Amino acid sequence: NSEQYIFSNGLSYINDLDVKPITKFITTRFGNVLGSNGSVIPRFKQQIEKGGPITVTHPEITRYFMTIPEACRLVLEAGCMGKGGEIFVFDTGKSVKIIDLAEKMVRLAGLTPHEDIKIEFSGLRPGEKLFEELLNDNENTLPTHHEKIMIGRVREYDFKDVQVAIGSLVESARAGDDHKVVSKMKSLVQEYKSQNSKFEE
Repeated sequence: NSEQYIFSNGLSYINDLDVKPITKFITTRFGNVLGSNGSVIPRFKQQIEKGGPITVTHPEITRYFMTIPEACRLVLEAGCMGKGGEIFVFDTGKSVKIIDLAEKMVRLAGLTPHEDIKIEFSGLRPGEKLFEELLNDNENTLPTHHEKIMIGRVREYDFKDVQVAIGSLVESARAGDDHKVVSKMKSLVQEYKSQNSKFEE
């Protein structure tokens, strides 16, 4: 929703001849950043230091990863390249199995996975995906002069329509109507699916 808001807002400034654009509205999409707040790396490190177990939600779960320097560099370069209204998609390489990452961290600590440090599967959290996509279905990318930065070809939205839709979503959230909130989110983001949750209906 925030991406739609920023994207459509940027386009409204560009397309409205009566308004001189002051701010460039640019969006970037990329994977998880290793070592950042909320990253699995610090959590796995703490679990290893305590003697285990390491908890992974599912044996097949995968995620895309970037290092902090790589993410910062690409964000800065995208900002310089952008004219406003673009959605830049970063090439984050191949997705990584979280179980493989956990096992490598145990080995780096000089220990043997599944023996010295147990690995347990806690189960997917509500709404959690096994696999993540950087681009939604039916969307493509166009290359730029930078081999790791592409421009996302996405549907365009009218900013006024997005404002009304998000306002309605906020009202439902304030009323505490979870089902209406999720229903409106699915209406806004057609690719959104409530996997592994009570909202799958």
